[in-house]
Amino acid sequence: MKHIEYQELLPEHFERLLMLANRVHGDNYMDEPTLQAYWQAGFSNKINASWVALDGDKLVGFRLTLAAKNWQADKWCSPQLWLLPEDQVCYFKCNTVDEDYRAYGIGSKMLQLSVENAKKQGARGGLAHIWMASPGNSAYKYFSKCGGELVKEHPGKWLENVINDGYDCPVCDTGCDCVAAEMLLRFEPA
Repeated sequence: MKHIEYQELLPEHFERLLMLANRVHGDNYMDEPTLQAYWQAGFSNKINASWVALDGDKLVGFRLTLAAKNWQADKWCSPQLWLLPEDQVCYFKCNTVDEDYRAYGIGSKMLQLSVENAKKQGARGGLAHIWMASPGNSAYKYFSKCGGELVKEHPGKWLENVINDGYDCPVCDTGCDCVAAEMLLRFEPA
């Protein structure tokens, strides 16, 4: 493996990011208009909280983070359990690393970079919905190791994406029964 370079997410990364996202998470996981909205929501005070990992020209990972105040808690969120003001919590939308590049700390490094920028944006914590069906439950283990605390489990969180968006879950034969773990990572502003 070559030296991994980390860059803030830019539109020039979109095509490669979408290819990786849909390959890893399943067809129709994300499209360009959705990615554009996530990218814009990642900014606050001209600071970008989303990152990519590159091996040369190959995009091998990405972390999408929505700035605090740029996303809204929905029925899959439990703000009364966070013990932090909603407007001081960013949203860790997605962390993805190419299968051939896992276990090298790339996901953790992108999370660290997102946290640093989210703090500069004024966030005191970050929320994520962790996919409990990841191979070996690696997503939950990774986020827990990084300091994430389980808030609540949400069965069927991604079924609406199957029904409304044509999402094809990579582990469920029909629909999507996967459980999302609502997890909070607490941090203090820079």
